[in-house]
Order: sequence, then structure tokens, then C-alpha cells
Amino acid sequence: MFYVYLLASRKQGTLYLGVTKDLVRRTHQHSEKLLPGFSSRYDIRRLVWFETYDDPVTAIEREKEIKKWRRAWKIGLIEKDNPDWRDLYSEIVR
Repeated sequence: MFYVYLLASRKQGTLYLGVTKDLVRRTHQHSEKLLPGFSSRYDIRRLVWFETYDDPVTAIEREKEIKKWRRAWKIGLIEKDNPDWRDLYSEIVR
């Protein structure tokens, strides 16, 4: 499985979009600031949305598509399934 995901610093906060094969590991890396860069600098730790794909090409295409979107559209994507902007990390580590 491959994942396209959105992290947020807080509700309506700074967003980070990524793609990964291991969503649990990658989200943990972001939340613990183990990766230098944008997410660490802006304290982006909360997993607020993700989609799953069977192959990396489709996942990367989807990530590139969403990266072109306006911020309001990304917020709409999050709020459609996660209106409270809950951190979904605890739900994926079970």
C-alpha cells in the first residue's frame, strides 16, 4: 500500500502534503521532528487526512494533483471526513 497524506500544525494551520509507503513510520518521524525541514520548522505533527493506493505511480500522481490545489480545496478535503481535524495517528497504529 502507498499513502498520500496531509499533516497540519493545528486546525486551519499550516499544511504538509506527502506520499509514503509506511504511513505509521512517516507520521511518527514528523511528529517527533526526526526529519529536518518544512514540517519540523513549522511544527506540523497532526495527521489529518490520508488516502491509500495500490501502486506508487498512482499515489505520486495524486500527490502532484493535490499540490496544485488551492488551500481552501485541501481544507475541504480534510473537513469532509475529519471536520474536527482529529489527529488520526492513533487510529492507524492499532
